[in-house]
Amino acid sequence: MGRRARGRRLQQQQQQQQQRPTRAEDSAEGGGKRQEAGWEGGYPEIVKENKLFEHYYQELKIVPEGEWDRFMEALREPLPATLRITGYKSHAKEILHCLKNKYFKELEDLEVDGQKVEVPQPLSWYPEELAWHTNLSRKILRKSPQLEKFHQFLVSETESGNISRQEAVSMIPPLLLNAHPHHKILDMCAAPGSKTTQLIEMLHADMNVPFPEGFVIANDVDNKRCYLLVHQAKRLSSPCIMVVNHDASSIPRLQIDVNGRKEILFYDRILCDVPCSGDGTMRKNIDVWKKWTTLNSLQLHGLQLRIATRGAEQLVEGGRMVYSTCSLNPIEDEAVIASLLEKSEGALELADVSSELPGLKWMPGITHWKVMTKDGQWFAVWEDVPHSRHTQIRPTMFPPKDPEKLQAMHLERCLRILPHHQNTGGFFVAVLVKKSSMPWNKRPPKLQGEPVEPREPVRSSPAHPTGGAAADPAEPERKPVGGPDDTDITERPENVGSSGSKKDGVCGPPPSKKMKLFGFKEDPFVFIPEDDPLFPPIQKFYALDPSFPKMNLLTRTTEGKKRQLYMVSKELRNVLVNNSERMKVINTGIKVWCRNNSGEEFDCAFRLAQEGIYTLYPFINSRIITVSIEDVKILLTQENPFFRKLSNETYSQAKDLAKGSIVLKYEPDPTKPDTLQCPIVLCGWRGKASIRTFVPKNERLHYLRMMGLEVLAEEKKEGPVLAQEGAGSSGPPEDEVSAEPGAEPAASTDTRAHAALGPSDPAPAEAALSR
Repeated sequence: MGRRARGRRLQQQQQQQQQRPTRAEDSAEGGGKRQEAGWEGGYPEIVKENKLFEHYYQELKIVPEGEWDRFMEALREPLPATLRITGYKSHAKEILHCLKNKYFKELEDLEVDGQKVEVPQPLSWYPEELAWHTNLSRKILRKSPQLEKFHQFLVSETESGNISRQEAVSMIPPLLLNAHPHHKILDMCAAPGSKTTQLIEMLHADMNVPFPEGFVIANDVDNKRCYLLVHQAKRLSSPCIMVVNHDASSIPRLQIDVNGRKEILFYDRILCDVPCSGDGTMRKNIDVWKKWTTLNSLQLHGLQLRIATRGAEQLVEGGRMVYSTCSLNPIEDEAVIASLLEKSEGALELADVSSELPGLKWMPGITHWKVMTKDGQWFAVWEDVPHSRHTQIRPTMFPPKDPEKLQAMHLERCLRILPHHQNTGGFFVAVLVKKSSMPWNKRPPKLQGEPVEPREPVRSSPAHPTGGAAADPAEPERKPVGGPDDTDITERPENVGSSGSKKDGVCGPPPSKKMKLFGFKEDPFVFIPEDDPLFPPIQKFYALDPSFPKMNLLTRTTEGKKRQLYMVSKELRNVLVNNSERMKVINTGIKVWCRNNSGEEFDCAFRLAQEGIYTLYPFINSRIITVSIEDVKILLTQENPFFRKLSNETYSQAKDLAKGSIVLKYEPDPTKPDTLQCPIVLCGWRGKASIRTFVPKNERLHYLRMMGLEVLAEEKKEGPVLAQEGAGSSGPPEDEVSAEPGAEPAASTDTRAHAALGPSDPAPAEAALSR
């Protein structure tokens, strides 16, 4: 039998090898829509048909009468690529101007493979023309020589944080969250991070405020995806973002210090973009056609309800929570919202946001639906479900039976986005406002110093949160204070000194007994003590303003030399210091200074880091050189230009400065509207007879493009630096910058993020569109 089976397998493999070239030729000749969707030859065609899917949604009547064929036709078309210009940076208008007047103009009258290229169009409902969509597929963008410059622009600008490649419907929840710079925001299921970056932009609406009062805590259950989240957030260089790793359905309740008192942290805004079956993503995730079944929704419903309930518990009264899915299934959408509203007993209500995004086409939420099993059996009410199905189908999946109660919920205020209305993916959004405490939270949680009940063990976060959803989702929330995570924080023995108080400023990872550590082990966050001898030389060298918040400086090591200094806002410092025992923090803060190996020779051991320069610049009062637009071009295209190559004004400022790290500042001239009209701040080094810049490659490319300079194709690998012979000795000594030679690495994230992502991981520019 063994020999015969092996023989048959060998025969099958030979037949497959004979057939393979034929399939490849077929797909090369006429792949049609498969080619447009980016499929390569050699793969079997995925048939975009699923009779059960059609039967299910036709029965539920989610599509207006007479539109079904258009709906299905749209689902079978590839999804348009969409991009969003980062709105908070002062040069957003410059990027928009560059896109419209240069790259989009070059696409006019362009043909690729005999097809006329459609010029990108702005999304009508996105404010200030900051989001655009194009029918160019990724494959055409990457393979067409005519589009190489445009593709290079997109990749480079995405890496430097000026553009985000993001699905159009994914942009809606942050807009409806209506976040402001003073808001405390929780993003419960944040990876891969495109919505998180939108929230960070909203915090930094005023670029003149380096430290907004608000912050974003971005959470994800998957440890590896947290590092993609770190990479995305780092592009925006904000001191107000923290990435944490928890199961969203039991994310711990945090506390903060308010005028010496410990108070529970309630969030002003919560984004609850839950894991879902994703049948609204059929246009980009072609596998969904083949794998779609109602079982996915039935399994996920309980988890989605638990996550939404946990979010509602942590929302401040008067706060706003957005619940969203990329699913069209009412079991994951209206059923979750209806159940949450019913449990809240009037504490939550659906907000009417119909006028908040003018131009967006949407359908109202539905008020009646049925539940179907994976084999096609329908149930209209819970009482009809046989006992054998009770573990799979739950009462919360059905609409409320009381017509008055159902009407009072206003489920029609939910937004359903259908693909054929505006050439998008399918999506569901509901905006909830909290009127009072949740019924089981009426008794305020106990705070530190009060006697507490014995603590139950915290459930560890599952790697794949789709299982175990059969339990009644209402059960965990019936506890009077909101579950075991709301009890006191206990001190870690190793952080307690002889006086009984915790060591100042050390925020270590949580102890393994209380929370199972999985994934990469993170170093602690150590805040610089007020009397640390490391800081006075930095303060003197850069003449830092007395208002500089030095208590917000931190490192990632408890012993040895401090190589990098990071900075967080005082509000995030408050969160870190008061919750180190229960939070698994993956990353926070932005790098503001890096140690020079021979820095003491230059009166200061630390040089400025470009990543944090826009945050740091308002506090620096010395070592600033104002440069002209021509100087900026020279500094960004030559490795170490001598003083004589720069303007007289720049030379006169540089000649009297001691060697070491400097700030190079360009101020736009409003009397010359044809020149770059946004300020630029660069990190540099004043050498013996030259100045060099320390700027990541993609940021260099960005500034050069904004000034109208195109980077030559042969410079792609090396960056836009045109090295000058004989100029190398005038910069900092070789060993001084051995850790980060030349320009800082593009996407200069924390070393832990590099280690986690690995050298082979694709950049988010190519790899990650929003969920």
